[in-house]
Amino acid sequence: MSAPIESYGMIGDCRTAALVGRDGSIDWLCLPRFDSDSVFAALVGGPENGRWLIGPRDGGEAASRRYLDGSPILETRFETEEGVVELIDFMPPGAAGCDLTRLLRGRRGRVRMRMELSLRFDYGKIVPWVRRAEVAGRRVLLAIGGPHMTVLSTAVETRGENERTIAEFEVGEGEEIPFTLSYAPSYQEVPAPADPREALRATEAFWRDWSSRCEAAGKVRKALGERAGEAVTRSLVTLKALTYAPTGGIVAAPTTSLPEAIGGARNWDYRYCWLRDATLTLIALMDGGYYDEARAWRDWLLRAAAGRPDQLSIMYGLAGERRLREWEAPWLAGYAGSRPVRIGNAAHAQLQLDVFGEVMDALHQARAGGLPESEPGWALQSAMIAHLEKIWRQPDAGLWEIRSERRQFTYSKAMAWVAVDRCIRSVENFGLPGPVEHWRRLRDTIHADVCRRGFDSARNCFVQVYGGQELDASLLLLPALGFLPASDPRFRGTVAAIERELMVDGLVRRYDTQETDDGVAGREGVFLACSFWLADAYGMLGRRRKARALFERLLDLRNDLGLLAEEYDPEAGRQLGNFPQAFSHVALVTSAIRLANEAGAEERSPSAAPAEA
Repeated sequence: MSAPIESYGMIGDCRTAALVGRDGSIDWLCLPRFDSDSVFAALVGGPENGRWLIGPRDGGEAASRRYLDGSPILETRFETEEGVVELIDFMPPGAAGCDLTRLLRGRRGRVRMRMELSLRFDYGKIVPWVRRAEVAGRRVLLAIGGPHMTVLSTAVETRGENERTIAEFEVGEGEEIPFTLSYAPSYQEVPAPADPREALRATEAFWRDWSSRCEAAGKVRKALGERAGEAVTRSLVTLKALTYAPTGGIVAAPTTSLPEAIGGARNWDYRYCWLRDATLTLIALMDGGYYDEARAWRDWLLRAAAGRPDQLSIMYGLAGERRLREWEAPWLAGYAGSRPVRIGNAAHAQLQLDVFGEVMDALHQARAGGLPESEPGWALQSAMIAHLEKIWRQPDAGLWEIRSERRQFTYSKAMAWVAVDRCIRSVENFGLPGPVEHWRRLRDTIHADVCRRGFDSARNCFVQVYGGQELDASLLLLPALGFLPASDPRFRGTVAAIERELMVDGLVRRYDTQETDDGVAGREGVFLACSFWLADAYGMLGRRRKARALFERLLDLRNDLGLLAEEYDPEAGRQLGNFPQAFSHVALVTSAIRLANEAGAEERSPSAAPAEA
C-alpha cells in the first residue's frame, strides 16, 4: 500500500532531490540530476524498484520529524521500547560526487536498527553488479550498472541478500553511525568518501547563510504571525532546493507521475524547466530578496532560448535541452496503481502563448529590482515580441497544457498583453530602445480583443475560451497582472462565478474537467495555487477577513514539514500530484507577501476600515 504523498519529506543539493518517508525509507532519487534516471523508484513502483530504508529493526514510523532551521536537512526521530535514535538525512550542495548522507545518532538506550539498500538503475529496472573495494584506505561497496556507479561508505558490516544490501546493528546513546552514498559515472575513478560530519557542518552553514538573507519572512512574520513567516521561509528554501545550480535552471517538481487522481492516468513528468513555473519561482525568490538566482536564471534563459523566437519551447531540460521525448515505463506499477508512469513530457512541443508574458514579466521585475542590464536579454525580448505580434491571435494549448485541439484561451491572450505591456514599461522606465508607439497600439488591440471575446456579458464573467461557457481559475490573476483593476465589475463578476462553479469545500478547481475535454480522462482534485489566487483576489477586493481565513486554511493543508503537492483531494483529505510542487509554494509566498502588504497598509491608515463583501 502506497504511503500518502504528504508523508514524504524532501532533501536536496540544488542538483537533485530525494523523498524520504516517515519510516526512514528513501523511495525516490534520480542521479546525478533531477531529470536523470532514478536509482530509487519505489515511490512509483514498489520496494523491488529501489529504495534505501534505515529504521528500527522491528519497523514502525517516526515519532516526530523536522527540518533543521532554514534548511532541507531532515531529522527523523524514532522512539522504541529500547530507546530513541535520530536519523539525519541531507545532501551537501556542491559535493563532487552527489553525496547522500544519512547519520544516525543514539539519544537514549540502545536501539536495534536495520538498513536495506536496494539500488535499481534505469527507473527501477536494472539490478547493478555489487562488489567490495577499498578507496582512500576505507572499505566501500561499489554498485555498477552500465554508465552508473554508486559508492556506499559505512563502518557497519553489510551482507548481500536477495539482490539487496542488508545491515543489522545497534545504536547506543551518544553513538553516531554515518552512511554515505556517492554517485559517479562508472567509467571514472571511484570517488573518495567525504567526511560525513564535516559535510553536515558545511551543509548547515550553506543553508543558514542562504535562509538568513530572506527579506520577506520577517515582514510576513511581523504582519501575519510566526506560522506565516515560517511558511514563507520553508517555501523559499524548497524553491531554492528545486534550482539546478550548475545552470541556473529551475524544475517544477522533483518527481514524475504522482497522480492528480488516484488510480487515473493524469500522471506527468515535472522534472524539467517550464518557462512559466521557472519565471514564477524566480519572482517569488526576488520577492524574498534573492537576486543571484534571478541572474543565474536569466543567463540560463538566454542560452536555452537562443535561436529563432518561433522555435521557443515552453519547457527545457536542466541545461536547456529541447527534446524531452515522452515514454512510459510499463514495469512500474505506478503510485497507488496510477498508471502509466511517464518519463519525459510531450507538452514541450505545445504552443502556450502565456509563457511570453511570464518571461517578460520576470525579466522586467528583475530589471526593476536592480539586476544589471543584459544587451542580449533585451535583444531576445524584442525578438520575442516581434514574433508574438504575428501569432497572438492563434489558438494554443493554454496554461493547463490541454492535450486536445488548440483553443482561444482567454488567459493566454491576457498574458500576450502582459508581454507587450512589460516591454513598454522597460522602454518607459529604463530608457531601452524599441518601437514603443507601435507596441502601445498592439497592447490596446489585445486588451480590447480579450474584453470583447473573452467576457460573457450575460453572466458578467470572463470565461476560459473565447465564446465559451466554462470558467477558469487563472482569470483570478487579471488584477495582479495589471490587466484590470480589482474594482472592475467584470472582475467582481468573475470571482462570484468561480465561487459558485469551481469551489469544492472552500477550495478552487482550476477548471471543470468534466466539462472541458482536456484529452485525458479522470476528475482531479482542487488546485492549490488556484486557491491561493482566490485568497489574493479577496484581498484585492477588500475582503481581507476572507482572504486571511482562506490563506490560513491553505497553510493547514501543508504536511508536517511545511510541504505542498500540486493538488488536494478534499473528500479523501490528502495531497495529490507531483511533490513538492514549485507552483504551490510560489503561490504561498506571493499570497503571504500580498497579505502582509495589505495588513501594513491598514496599520498605516487605521481610520480606513477594511471593506468586506
